[in-house]
Amino acid sequence: MPNQNAPAPQSRPTGFIGLGTMGTPMALNLVQAGMPVIVWNRTPERCMPLEKAGAAVAPTADDLFSRCETVLLMLENEHATDAVLGRGTDRFAERVGGHCIVSMGTVSAEYSRTLSDEIAAAGGRYVEAPVSGSRKPAEAGQLVGMLAGAPEDLKCLHSLLAPVCKQVFECGAVPAALQMKLAVNTFLITMVTGLAEAGHFAARHGLDMDRFAEILNAGPMASDVSKVKIDKLRHRDFTRQAAISDVLKNSRLVADAARSAGTAFPLMEACVALYAETEVLGNPEDDMIAVIRAFEARAGLPGS
Repeated sequence: MPNQNAPAPQSRPTGFIGLGTMGTPMALNLVQAGMPVIVWNRTPERCMPLEKAGAAVAPTADDLFSRCETVLLMLENEHATDAVLGRGTDRFAERVGGHCIVSMGTVSAEYSRTLSDEIAAAGGRYVEAPVSGSRKPAEAGQLVGMLAGAPEDLKCLHSLLAPVCKQVFECGAVPAALQMKLAVNTFLITMVTGLAEAGHFAARHGLDMDRFAEILNAGPMASDVSKVKIDKLRHRDFTRQAAISDVLKNSRLVADAARSAGTAFPLMEACVALYAETEVLGNPEDDMIAVIRAFEARAGLPGS
């Protein structure tokens, strides 16, 4: 009798569900690396770029699960994950049993822990694999991956995720990878928000924004993220890399996790408020650097 816990052979296709801003370039990188990939998306037209690149398109989620042992999920939230897995329905055991479900989206650690237990009870395996990075690193295959789950499942994912991530780190048991992702997000979100505040300060003092960017980029605080965001800021280019609505969701996840652990989070409290204000101002799909609009609105500037 075959061992259901053994890693899937390389020749078997990998399933990929969730073709949004991040998921599409991630799946494309797998296909372009020559891996057999089957995709499905709740919005079918999003499968077209993958089909053109050589991926197979499943007509239904059930078809994908029937053909793939390992299924990568890059979904927006917990509700979408439940819907795709059929959680709470008689479809759930059929979709997850005998499968390795790899969740790459950002959800709460408690949700992930509970989902892991339910998948195990249904005869499946579960791995957390959240990634750090936005659309550009996703397109370049330069994301940073964090894994949590059973060691035998994590081992085979290093090679599978190589076209997607420049580096992958094992973090221990579920939900350690998501907790690590939230810690990383705390730094990312507060850093970009601080950059927006600095840009707002410079603009209100009539400083040359090109020179401001040159000085920041030449100094010790410069990073890949800051260089991209300061360029977007000085050109008022708010095209999405990491959307305001997504950053607000992640900020709330950090705040909730900090609250439950009894840790202080004054900077993230400020970020939750600022990104919520920016979302209310409109264009929630704008890039996170558009949080500068919240600073401008507080200053009473027109058109913010």
